[in-house]
Amino acid sequence: MRTIPTIIICFSILGNIFAQNSDGSLKISHLNGDFYIFTSYNYYKGNRISANGMYLLTSNGVIMFDSPWDTTQFQPLLDSIKVRHNKSVIMCIATHFHEDRTGGLEYYKQQGIKTYTTKQTDELSKKRSMKRAEFLIDKDTVFKIEQYSFQTFFPGQGHAPDNIVIWFEKERILYAGCLIKSVEDSNLGNLADANIKEYATTIKNVQEKCKRPKYIITGHDDWTSTKSLKHTLKMAKKLK
Repeated sequence: MRTIPTIIICFSILGNIFAQNSDGSLKISHLNGDFYIFTSYNYYKGNRISANGMYLLTSNGVIMFDSPWDTTQFQPLLDSIKVRHNKSVIMCIATHFHEDRTGGLEYYKQQGIKTYTTKQTDELSKKRSMKRAEFLIDKDTVFKIEQYSFQTFFPGQGHAPDNIVIWFEKERILYAGCLIKSVEDSNLGNLADANIKEYATTIKNVQEKCKRPKYIITGHDDWTSTKSLKHTLKMAKKLK
């Protein structure tokens, strides 16, 4: 008799998760192998803008890069990952201090997820009253989790003073955050915290470090083109 309400509850939960995904507020796309891209949405200057994050499946659990921009999608993302993969998120790294990257850090910390930013990001987050991580990265760091290895890399100031990228050298996946713009973009977007003098040099540093990427995940809009790095450099050069 006890199994019936349990089954009903499970179906109810699954129904809510899929409903939240189907309404366009959260999208999950398969990138390659154990890599997935999640996209949430928010408004900037009256326009609905997408924001991309990434997660990686490992036998130990799921590693998340950045959090959803939409605060209502913090838990639905965890639920969707659990339903799709039967795995829990164990770690989240944010790539700079803006809300579309760090917004979920404190929420995820409360769920027992280890959250990380660089020290520079934490200083800016504290100064701007943004969400902060539990653990701090002191310098460019290589993380090894099961068969996967990736490096956090600070190439210099660009979109923000603290923007880092994540480089999977073996898989040649560049998770670029908001530093790199989509080929759809006609400008570099929000430059309120940007270093316009150094932006182009910073992009060149990414090109030098992350050679021949197969995938470049941009912070916003379409992420499927590998031309986004050159496209961003072209726009950054015009800033000077």
